[in-house]
Amino acid sequence: MASHAATVQLAEQHPRGLYVLFATEMWERFSFYTMLAMFTLYLRDVTGQGFGWSSDRATGLYANYLMFVYASPLVGGWLADRIIGYRRAVMIGGLFFIAGHLLLSIRSEPVVYVALTCLVVGNGFFKPNVSTMVGNLYPDGSHLKDRAYNIFYMGINIGAFLAPVVAEFVKTRFGFHPAFAVAAAGMVISVMILWRLKRHIEGVDRPRGVTASATPLPIDSVPTPRRIAALVVIYLIIIVFWMVFHQNGSTMTYWANENTDWSVTGIISNAINPGWVILLTFPLVAAWRWLDRRGREPSTPVKMMCGMIATSLAFFVLFLAAKHGESTVSGADIYAYKVSPLWLLGAYGVLTAGELMLSPMGLSLVSKVAPAHLRGVMMGGWFVATAIGNKLTQIGQLWDDMPHSSFWLLLSGSALVMAFVLLALLRPLKKAMPGA
Repeated sequence: MASHAATVQLAEQHPRGLYVLFATEMWERFSFYTMLAMFTLYLRDVTGQGFGWSSDRATGLYANYLMFVYASPLVGGWLADRIIGYRRAVMIGGLFFIAGHLLLSIRSEPVVYVALTCLVVGNGFFKPNVSTMVGNLYPDGSHLKDRAYNIFYMGINIGAFLAPVVAEFVKTRFGFHPAFAVAAAGMVISVMILWRLKRHIEGVDRPRGVTASATPLPIDSVPTPRRIAALVVIYLIIIVFWMVFHQNGSTMTYWANENTDWSVTGIISNAINPGWVILLTFPLVAAWRWLDRRGREPSTPVKMMCGMIATSLAFFVLFLAAKHGESTVSGADIYAYKVSPLWLLGAYGVLTAGELMLSPMGLSLVSKVAPAHLRGVMMGGWFVATAIGNKLTQIGQLWDDMPHSSFWLLLSGSALVMAFVLLALLRPLKKAMPGA
């Protein structure tokens, strides 16, 4: 009996490799979001550091960059699956990331495009494969996998929280280009962690099999084409989420910069969302654990549906804020209002709750549902859906063409429609994803 209890206790512990990947991803995301927090403001800068681009042009390049940066994991995932392995792919991606951020520290429009190309290639190798490695630390059927991705996701957001804070500090005192160099330094730390602690993740290039209590798994009885089709449905749903969520680097940054009544720039607003993630992750993980022990934890598709509803509500909060601000001005001054930063803080809090039920849950879902020999490719497919959603962030080019309140309401309505679509598809999705 004592031996059995010890085995169960051990099975409930996360492996050390999770925390190695946590730190690796944390510093990579610090690097990534340091750049992203400044990028559109850098392109629009008229002080001589940037290029004085219009909002439309900056938003267009931002959308195209995000599209390519999140599409590239399909290729990187395939190469890792078939040829180079996940750990080696992540190392290669890290080196490309370092080069890209260093190049951005040089003021030159042609160099910007070379730098973005390096970042796209780097993300293609890095992003899907570090996520796949997390899943491969756990046997199939492990109830720890969802919670592992929540913990891993918090690592992402610690890096994402620190990034705009550091970017604001360095950019304000030294300018944009030294701040881009800081992003490269963060990536150096990420690569060094992965290299020095590689002994803890030696087995991540292959799945760990199944838990004894989960053999055979219900998902094994579902044909591969049906499992892939179910994931494609999830990908289509998530496109809309990323379209509205990643307004945080463009229109939400513009709104924070120009319509929020505070004494800092819009760069710092990019710290709000990851700050909320850090605050909410462990309470949410504890809630899932509490429900799991009582056999009442919702399925992953149900969690994702709730996340879409929360996303819709967040942009409705922004609609109310903008409507309030617009009521204080008139005519040509419709864009010149200022509102309390509490509106932005509150909206981001609701949006983050939605994100935590969508993004890490989606990563976990791919790891659980995709056939073992296709996990890298299917994780890449998740990021292709993300890429399409990010390309659609180009809807932000409507920002100067309609009242802000109308723009936020459009995004809120888009997310709500997809929540209802997911609700309608829950039954067939559960049949195609038993145990998910």
